[in-house]
Amino acid sequence: MDCYTRLPLDSIRMKRLIFFFVTSFLLFCTNVLGWGFYAHTKINYYAVFLLPPEMMVLYKPYIQFIQDHATDPDKRRYIMAAEAPRHYIDLDYYGTYPFHSLPHSWSQATERYCEDTIISNGMVPWHVLNMQQRLTNAFIKKDLLAILKTSAELGHYIADAHVPLHTSSNHNGQLTNQTGIHGFWESRVPELLAENEFEFMLGTASYISNPSDYIWNVVLESAKAVDSVLSMEALLTKKMGKGNKYSFENRNGIIVKQYASSFTKLYHQQLNNMVERRMQQSIFTVSSFWYTAWVNAGQPNLRELSSQIISSKDMEVLENLNKEWRLATQIIGREE
Repeated sequence: MDCYTRLPLDSIRMKRLIFFFVTSFLLFCTNVLGWGFYAHTKINYYAVFLLPPEMMVLYKPYIQFIQDHATDPDKRRYIMAAEAPRHYIDLDYYGTYPFHSLPHSWSQATERYCEDTIISNGMVPWHVLNMQQRLTNAFIKKDLLAILKTSAELGHYIADAHVPLHTSSNHNGQLTNQTGIHGFWESRVPELLAENEFEFMLGTASYISNPSDYIWNVVLESAKAVDSVLSMEALLTKKMGKGNKYSFENRNGIIVKQYASSFTKLYHQQLNNMVERRMQQSIFTVSSFWYTAWVNAGQPNLRELSSQIISSKDMEVLENLNKEWRLATQIIGREE
C-alpha cells in the first residue's frame, strides 16, 4: 500500500518542480534581453516603411533579414564578453542629470575617465556612432551584406538607447527591490499591447545633421525617465498588492508566470504610454540613422543591389551565431 501511495506523490512533486523551473526560466528569459526579441524585430520592421522609395527598393525585399538579425547583438551577449557594454550606459555613475562631468566626445571622455571605466559603465551612444559610420562605409562600397547586417544591428543599439533602464546602474530594479522591472517595461508591455494598441504610422525619416548630439539627447531623455519607470511600478505594486502583480498565462502554448495583464495595462497607463512613445521614437530614429548614412555616402543607387542574393556561404556564417547562441547557457557580463 505504501509503495502505491508514495509513487503518485513523488510524481506530483516532480511535476511541480519541473513546472516551477520551466516557468521561472521562461520568466527570466523575458527579463534579460534588450527590448526583447519581439520589440526589436518590430522596431526594425516599421523603420523600413519610413524610408524614401530610393532606399525602400532595397530594404523592403530584405525586410525579413533586417527583422531576423535585429536580435543578433543580444545573441552575442551569450558569446562575447565585449558585447554587453554596447547596449547601455550607466549615466548615474557620472553624477546627476544632465551629467555634465561626462564629455560626449569619446576621446575627451576617455581622457577624463580611463577607457576601462567608460567601457565598464557602458558605451551605447558611442557604439551607435561607430555603427553609423560602418553603415555609411557599407553604402559607399555598395556591400549588400554589410548594408543589411549593419542596418539590422544599428537598429538594435539605437532601440536600446531609448530604454530608460539602459541608462541606470539600477538596471533591473535590483537596488530598489524591484527585480524584473527591466523585462517588464521593455518586453512584457510591448508584447501584450503593441500589436493592437500601439500606433506605428509615423511619417518619414529625416536627415540627422549631428548624429552625436541626437543620440546623446536620446540617452538623456531615457535617463530622465528612470525615476518614473521605477516609482510608478512601486506605487502600483503597493496599490494592487503583490498577489495581483503576477498571473499564470498561456505563452506560446505553455502556462507561465508573468506580470498580470491587468497590472501591465495599468502600469502603461500610469506612465502615460511611455513604452509606446519610446518605441515610436526608436522606429523614427532607426530609420533616420539609416537614411542619414545613405545620404552621407552620396545616395548610391540601391536598385542594382536589390536583385543580388546573399550567398549560402555568408548565410552559413550568420547561422553560426544562432548555433553558438542555442548552446550557450548564460549571458557573459552584466545581465539586464
